[in-house]
Amino acid sequence: MTERQPHGALKDLSPDKVKRNSQNPRLFFRSEEAETLMTSIRRYGIQVPITVYEEEDHFVLIDGERRWRCALKLNLKRIPALVQPKPTELNNLLLMFNIHALREQWDYLTIANKLPEVINLYKLENGDEDPNEQDLSELTGLTRGQIRRCRLLFSLPPSYRRMLEKELELPKQKQRLSEDFFIEMERSLKTIQKRLPSVVSDMNDVRDSLIKKFRDKTINNITDFRKLSKIATSVSTIGIQEQKARRAISQIFNADNGISIDEIFAEQFETRYDERKIGINIDSIYEYLDATLESNDHTSIGPSVRSKLLNLREMIERVLGADDAI
Repeated sequence: MTERQPHGALKDLSPDKVKRNSQNPRLFFRSEEAETLMTSIRRYGIQVPITVYEEEDHFVLIDGERRWRCALKLNLKRIPALVQPKPTELNNLLLMFNIHALREQWDYLTIANKLPEVINLYKLENGDEDPNEQDLSELTGLTRGQIRRCRLLFSLPPSYRRMLEKELELPKQKQRLSEDFFIEMERSLKTIQKRLPSVVSDMNDVRDSLIKKFRDKTINNITDFRKLSKIATSVSTIGIQEQKARRAISQIFNADNGISIDEIFAEQFETRYDERKIGINIDSIYEYLDATLESNDHTSIGPSVRSKLLNLREMIERVLGADDAI
């Protein structure tokens, strides 16, 4: 198992004696973020020491590459640094993961590209045993949900990972195809593959269609992909005919028809899901009232709940009365 890294010694080092860590997972150093940091360092100096380990005649970065880059550009003579003992290859990666988990989190794609290496190094140190999600969470400081998101990104074909990389190089406000877009899209496509596999003949064609519809704003919101998942599960959850669900998804996968996920869901599926939700709520009310009657303690119903039940009874009588009159 990995060992706890000893605390480092604080020293002032020349930036010229420091080298970047070739294992640093970080892919993107956005210019506007660097400019903001450089302005701060120019005015106040480096307030948080970089973290390094010593190797031969130089020091290797564990944390603080942006601060170090700024120091070089500003020609600073000395910068504060915590000097750690040289870590193992696995601990080298895990130190960087955990430092950023406590501060500014890396882009998910950055993490996704390095997770397989963490897994392989862990297996080397632990008799070829695969780490589970809980192990990875404890090792990296990531939540299990974050690990699942990273795995979705890593499972993307290389061409789509490159597409995402180009997007992530842009300033945040100019990014259109975000990591969250790909994560939500891939989740929905996995659900479709599991529930209605015959709908997808070529997964990359489907991805291209959905990306086109998102770029031209036919799909307005990345959370619409959750509705796509609901359409895929509608056969088992609300009794929709499989042929209808397949036809609806095929329409969404058509890149040129201008039909959105939201439009299909609202027209063909939303009412049935609302009815299901209402049915669940009615069952809960019934169970609550049944338990109250069995306990023979009507005083347990507070005035607020009693008032809502009276209003509900009046509404039910009006609705059922209207049905009887037809």
